[in-house]
Amino acid sequence: MSETTRLLIDRWKQDPNGTYQSWFLWPERLKNFRSIRRGIGQVIKEIDEGSFGNVYRGSSLQTVVASIAEQRQIFKGADHAFLWKPKLRIPDIYEDRDNQRAFGRLLHACDCCTKEADVLQAIRTLEAKSIKGLGPAAANLLYFIHPTIVVPFNTAIVKGYNALTGAAVKLGRWDHYLAMRQGLIEFNQRHRDLLSNDLGAVAGLMFDLGMERYPLPPAEGDAKATDAWAKDLAAVREETAAFAKQLDKNRVSDEGHTEVQGWLRDLGLALGFSVWIASNDQSRPYNGGRLADGCLTVLPLALQNEGADAVRLIDVIWLERESGAVVAAFEVEHTTSIYSGIVRLLDLALSGGAAKRHYLFLVAPDEREADVRQQVLRPAFSQVRELNIRYLPYGELRQHREAIARFGAGIKPVEAIARMF
Repeated sequence: MSETTRLLIDRWKQDPNGTYQSWFLWPERLKNFRSIRRGIGQVIKEIDEGSFGNVYRGSSLQTVVASIAEQRQIFKGADHAFLWKPKLRIPDIYEDRDNQRAFGRLLHACDCCTKEADVLQAIRTLEAKSIKGLGPAAANLLYFIHPTIVVPFNTAIVKGYNALTGAAVKLGRWDHYLAMRQGLIEFNQRHRDLLSNDLGAVAGLMFDLGMERYPLPPAEGDAKATDAWAKDLAAVREETAAFAKQLDKNRVSDEGHTEVQGWLRDLGLALGFSVWIASNDQSRPYNGGRLADGCLTVLPLALQNEGADAVRLIDVIWLERESGAVVAAFEVEHTTSIYSGIVRLLDLALSGGAAKRHYLFLVAPDEREADVRQQVLRPAFSQVRELNIRYLPYGELRQHREAIARFGAGIKPVEAIARMF
């Protein structure tokens, strides 16, 4: 099956509608790793201090899992495994304090360790507790801590793996998950030149196979079946209506996000500031050129510190031309997690070891104001509120940006159209 499998992987990677192009290479996927890991740290802290509580909704865990669930179609529904089901009393990490601590120890162990053996030992330790309802779906949290060690997990991934390999992995069992993980690592190693060290790629392939988006390769040696399969594979671009609709929605979202970044870029340049565009967005097409045209190509030395990796991913930063000092930073939350943007702004504000006075803006559609306020008012973000973070609605920016560019000076006109929390 080797040659046909390689052909399958190659076609999958080229398919603009497959998870490789639409999710694995999606810039927001990489931007969210740090914020999700930081959120996991908050869950660990609250469990350790005894302040986590006994409900899922409104908890720090819900915030993190919601950020994961926004990772395009592959993680859609990731929160189902953590929703409290009172009749079944699962997952049993809300009312049983010992189980909650065991879950916290799993997250803490994986967050602190760097070796595969330590991650696997932490999983086996949790497995031995036999916590009702807390199964391998928790691996989706661990993936964002160790993407080269932990494989994402959901029904479609399991279905795809079973279909391709003939295995019989069952949902809800850690021992079956670990066996599938080992099988996927071996599969990934055999086709490493086509896949990635990040196990999200091979999981994405299994997901698409499990969703039956690609026909499975036939047995090796059956030339007639192989020819027929290759023709079917070439025609796989025909999407179901529902899936195509979701992909179109994703593309519109990306375009809208880029457009607002372009507004902020042009406004910043017109007001006399130097402008930084998020490093993974700089080459995006905009107005016949690149989004980063006319902008900084490297961050000032003062920002190249411990939190620089997160700062580089902030959507737009305005800086003084002479000194390179940060004046304002903007996170555009078109449809993606507001939580992740808040974390990046916090990293900037605390860069250098102490909070600095920057103008920090969450830029979002007018209809998302309630979502923005809900996130900023979470207890975990009390430090952010002290930094006077502001909400800048699309409508105000759209209406006033040209007038501000023509007649405005400094940051005050933008501050005037933003809203405090």
